[in-house]
Amino acid sequence: MGFSFFASRAAARFLEDIRRPSSAGVSTAALLLTAASGGGIVAYADSARAEEAPEPPPRKKKVVVLGTGWAGTSFLKNLDSSRYEVKVISPRNYFAFTPLLPSVTCGTVEARSVVEPIRRMFEKKGKDVAYYEAECFKIDPTKKAVHCRSAVGTNLDGNGDFMVDYDYLVVALGATVNTFNTPGVMEHCHFLKEVEDAQKIRKSVIDCFERASIPNISEEEKRKILHFVIIGGGPTGVEFAAELHDFLVEDLVKLYPAIEQFVKITIIQSGEHILNTFDQRIAVFAESKFQRDGIELSTGFRVIKVSDDSITVKCKSSGVETLVPYGMAVWSAGIGTRPVITDFMSQVGQGKRRALATNEWLRVPECDSVYAIGDCSSISQRKIMEDISTIFKVADKDNSGTLTLKEINDVLEDICIRYPQVELYMKSMHMVDIADLIKGGVGDSNKESMVVNIEEFKKALSHVDSQVKTVPATAQVAAQQGYYLADCFNKKDHCVEHPEGPLRLTGSGEGHHNFRPFRYKHLGQFAPLGGEQAAAELPGDWVSMGHSTQWLWYSIYASKQVSWRTRVLVVSDWTRRFIFGRDSSRI
Repeated sequence: MGFSFFASRAAARFLEDIRRPSSAGVSTAALLLTAASGGGIVAYADSARAEEAPEPPPRKKKVVVLGTGWAGTSFLKNLDSSRYEVKVISPRNYFAFTPLLPSVTCGTVEARSVVEPIRRMFEKKGKDVAYYEAECFKIDPTKKAVHCRSAVGTNLDGNGDFMVDYDYLVVALGATVNTFNTPGVMEHCHFLKEVEDAQKIRKSVIDCFERASIPNISEEEKRKILHFVIIGGGPTGVEFAAELHDFLVEDLVKLYPAIEQFVKITIIQSGEHILNTFDQRIAVFAESKFQRDGIELSTGFRVIKVSDDSITVKCKSSGVETLVPYGMAVWSAGIGTRPVITDFMSQVGQGKRRALATNEWLRVPECDSVYAIGDCSSISQRKIMEDISTIFKVADKDNSGTLTLKEINDVLEDICIRYPQVELYMKSMHMVDIADLIKGGVGDSNKESMVVNIEEFKKALSHVDSQVKTVPATAQVAAQQGYYLADCFNKKDHCVEHPEGPLRLTGSGEGHHNFRPFRYKHLGQFAPLGGEQAAAELPGDWVSMGHSTQWLWYSIYASKQVSWRTRVLVVSDWTRRFIFGRDSSRI
């Protein structure tokens, strides 16, 4: 009992002491006392001063990406998503390897072998990337928001519409088919833009053969049913024609021997040659091969109308109209602008354009926070003659009113980065250095003493802008744009303090641009021509054609698959086709 009494008095005295502020002005945080009488533990916590709450982390910038095609997927794969709050919006929850769509139309490759689910592609990024299966139908740059409509269901309001705000918007919606307002195309033609299009074509081909096999069908009707027409002689149309020809001669004629003689494939091309974006040697090789294979080439014809059983074409040279009966028609004559892009262009003053214009940094000039990549956009390369006076002023450091060759060379690197047409022009004219270009303005052969004034400088560069080129709407371009833009986002903060771009030669800004402008690097292009032959146009003016090129095509397209899963599936499909042939089931 005595011990309990003394312990209680000691505890009371200690409690009184800790209520007084210490010499440092800080109370004791906690005290643990043992009371023998109760046999328990008494705890005392001082709550005179609460701990300061840690500051919340800075809010991540919201990056909204519209589209899961080549451009959008390339951007997302290379973006450091831990730095941003990323949201992906697309009605298609997978990425499709579109260069193999012609192979899907005939069963050479199965549809699921060329697609990769978006959520699986970004599985390692975890919660840093959110995906919404919806379609964007309006972009509001004023409120920095996109209006979307769910592709799979409705929200609490019952209509499936919702809005997503952004700090940065990356528009990668791709393009749609361009019918050039030709009557009947939308109603009666197949297209080859999506995986679903390829599956429809595959069913339609088998339907044509089954219809032609029905008894009591006249020979004339069989010829019409088994006439396959491809409108457009570009890479897509040519590849599909080659795949279809292989499907017919290697598989279907064995299954339908009674109607083999009625099968016909025709390519209708408005130009004088097919594959007009390729080297002329490839176009000639492809035309000669198709003629040997029995594929009819109708070049110099324009389609003016399509009905349910015939196509009206007009000869561009004579103006004579001809009726072409058909069983199945595939339209691959160009790309057009999606309605949401058309509406957005009208909002930002680009209503008369065919594609959304961006600057060399892939930003929409009228919107500081909106970027556009892929087929939906077009880069507007600034012309050097628009800034020729500013360039002269920047180079003329001593304000003498003239430029020496050394002064020009001091800013030459920045000029070539900002205006890539300078290097292209010098290369096309076989010029060794800038002195050869300047000689055109002054006519002075002495490089050491060369001095030019503003008028001579303008004259020397007056033809440079003739080499301004637009990048093609291909998967290769879209992928490079996505990678470039992601790299800019990843080092955005670093490049604010350490800019790496060329001199600011326009406007009132001084110093350098934060980033180097986008520069497309052409890595070559392929055109499979059937019969295990292909043509390739590679950098360095190298053209390859024949069987060896087809095997090069196999290896490159296998390596370019986005995952090991699709890579294995595609290679196994090719192997299966070699061993067992293509499947002709209508599924």
